[in-house]
Parts: sequence; structure tokens; C-alpha cells
Amino acid sequence: MNYINEVYENLKNKYANEVEFLQAVKEVLESIEPIIAENEELYRKNKILERITTPDRIISFRVPWVNDKGEVEVNMGYRVQWNNAIGPYKGGLRLHPSVNQSILKFLAFEQTFKNSLTSLPMGGGKGGSDFDPKGKSDREVMAFCQSFMTELYKYIGPNRDVPAGDIGVGAREIGYLYGQYKKIVGNYEGVLTGKGLTYGGSLVRTEATGYGLLYITNELLKNHNIDIKGKTIVISGAGNVAIYACEKAMELGAKVVSVSDSNGYIYDPEGIDLALLKEIKEVKRARLTEYKKMRPQSSYHEGKGVFKLKCDIALPCATQNELDLEDAKALVKNGCLAVCEGANMPTTLEATKYLQKHKVLFIPGKAANAGGVATSGLEMSQNSLRLSWSFKEVDARLKEIMINIYNNMAEVAKKYNLGDDFVAAANICGFLKVVEAMLAQGIV
Repeated sequence: MNYINEVYENLKNKYANEVEFLQAVKEVLESIEPIIAENEELYRKNKILERITTPDRIISFRVPWVNDKGEVEVNMGYRVQWNNAIGPYKGGLRLHPSVNQSILKFLAFEQTFKNSLTSLPMGGGKGGSDFDPKGKSDREVMAFCQSFMTELYKYIGPNRDVPAGDIGVGAREIGYLYGQYKKIVGNYEGVLTGKGLTYGGSLVRTEATGYGLLYITNELLKNHNIDIKGKTIVISGAGNVAIYACEKAMELGAKVVSVSDSNGYIYDPEGIDLALLKEIKEVKRARLTEYKKMRPQSSYHEGKGVFKLKCDIALPCATQNELDLEDAKALVKNGCLAVCEGANMPTTLEATKYLQKHKVLFIPGKAANAGGVATSGLEMSQNSLRLSWSFKEVDARLKEIMINIYNNMAEVAKKYNLGDDFVAAANICGFLKVVEAMLAQGIV
């Protein structure tokens, strides 16, 4: 049995129930075979694969808080600090009922390579809780965040671990978390990113993942002699990533015809009304059913189906494993040219392989959605320098980072004869930088 298979089989035996984590590891290990073959003796001797597939530590803790009825509630909190070979741990906090150790391990593992791809000095981590902020009052969210940070603060710091937002953690939650951290430690420092502009936040952070997704998508298309202008795009999700992917796509001349939420999706053949979408999701925090009421030419559909729509480009921006094999078959049948992931691992392995087999250009999330963490890294830099860059400056740096990620992947793809396999190229790029740092630092 070769080295990769040995390591993966051991992980399967240890973590049989952690399906998301195993899926992420399998995808990475399979795609770095050329690198392992070149250096197998060195990597075996230093147990590189065993070390890179095992987190530095996992912290779990209870989070008690009091709801508006005066009742005590208890949630679980987690922080997975995966690898800090190239910089302090960096990754979001997710508040969602689906949060568990397997999901956070997969996210932290992926984050390690995503952060490496940005070329910024950031390691990988992820955290969160099974607390659901939906339907909670501001006071309840504050009570939870303060209790959560009362435990988490012991394990984070500006040069140790810098959390950010993720699903369920926006400006409100970051504000409450930062306020509690500052009160406990007595220091004003850049320990969280995604902060408000009045207390150390960065311009473009809200737009970053969506904008970055379109910058790398556009670069992919340009390098394959495809003009994004006039192309039809379907987008899943209706959060920050989806909204600002929609905005940038429209700026580039494409037509976005769909967005979705957990209940269903909107199809608007004339193109999504961005101002209306922002009003519904960012101001009213309402469901997409409201969109249909204001745009009678659109249609609302319950459940899945957004990737069954005819399109030139698909951008999954919602959650893991949302785009499955049946969706991939529909995209191919409808002539889709490219799929770029705005969410973390939104495409199943089977769907990814099907799309690649049928020559659909595909960029994985660890590259395509790196814009958010890249801008978080830029926020860390601004905090350290006590500076605040303009929107134009940050956006230009973001665009440069995303184009460089594409170019680095293209170089690796050419070197190892990968063709358009950007999944393998992204994994190899991220892996090599982390491993070089690990080897240089010894067995730690």
C-alpha cells in the first residue's frame, strides 16, 4: 500500500463518522500524488501526511447563556487550530445548528491550504457553535457571544489565532465578540477580523469573497478565450458571498438569473434586481419569497433546483455538498462552461469529477473563495500598521491576490501536466508552501 493510501485508511479507521472531514482529506491526498511520488522518502521519514491531516489542537467547551424568557440555554463551542506553520491560525467562526466537530475539522483543514494560496502569512483554523442566531433577539445574540468569548479568549490573540466571521456571524456578532474580548483582556488589538469600520475593520471585507470569486472566475475565462460579458450566471445562496458575487458579475457585464436560500430559489429571467435583493436580505433579513412579490416576472421555487437552470456559469455560494451529481449532469446538459465555488466544498466529489470529465472549467473553493480570508489578512495588516486603506486600495490588492492565485495554479498545472485540473493544482500549491515551512521548523 502506498503512503497516501496508508494515511487515508488510518484516518478512516479513526474517524469513520466524520464524513465531511474524510471527504476533504481524500480530495487533497488524491490530488497531491505527483508531489508525494517525488518526495515520498522524505515525507514518510518526517510523517508529513500524518501531521498535516491532524490538527494541532481541538478546543471544545460549553456555552451557557440566558434567553429573553430568563431561561438558561447551553450550546457547544469549538475552535479547531489546524496548522500554524506559515502564520497565526486564521479562519471563521460559524454559528449554525449543523456545526459539529467533523464539519469544523474539514473547514480548518481546507482553510490551511486556502490561506497558503493567498501568499499571506496565515495558518489555518476554524470554530463556532451549534447556536442558531436566526430568530434570536439582539440581546440573546449578545448574551451568547459574550459567554462564547469568555471561554474562547484564552486560546486566541493577534499573533496566535485570529478568528473571523462565517455563516451566522456577521457585523453584529463580531462586534459583541470583540467587545467581550477587549473587556476581558484589557487590550485593544486586532484579534478578530470583519470588525466594524469604526473600530479597526477594513473596507471591502463585506464584499470580499463575492468580489474575489468573480475576479478569479473572470481570469479563468479570459485565459480560455471566453468573455464573461453577456454570459448567464446562476448563483446559489443569498448571503454576503452570493449578493456581492451578483454585484461584481453585473459590473463585469454578466446576467445573474438566480439566487437561493435554505427554503428555495428565485429565477428572474430579466436578471436579479440587486437593490431589491439587498433590501430583502440585508435590511429586512426576510426570505426570498418576498422577492417574487416585488418582481412579478420572476418565479419562486421551493427546495433545490437552482443548478437545473440553463446557464453559462454556475457559482455555488451556499454550503457544503449542495451541488450533487444530478446537478452536475444538468449543468453539462445545459451547456455550462464553468463552475467556480464561492462556498466551502459545495460540490460533491462525484459531481466535481463529472464536471471535469465533461470539460467544464472548475475552480475549487479553497482558491475561488479565498477573497474573504485574503481581505481579513489585509485587515490584520492595517491593524498592525495602525492604518486604514481606501476601498480602492483594498479592492486592488484583493484583485491582485486572486489573479495571482489563478496564475500560480496555472503554472503548477503546466508543470505537472494537469491540464485544466485546478482542483489538483490548488491543492499542490497550498500543500507545498505549508510543507516547506513544516520541514524547515523541525518536528514540532
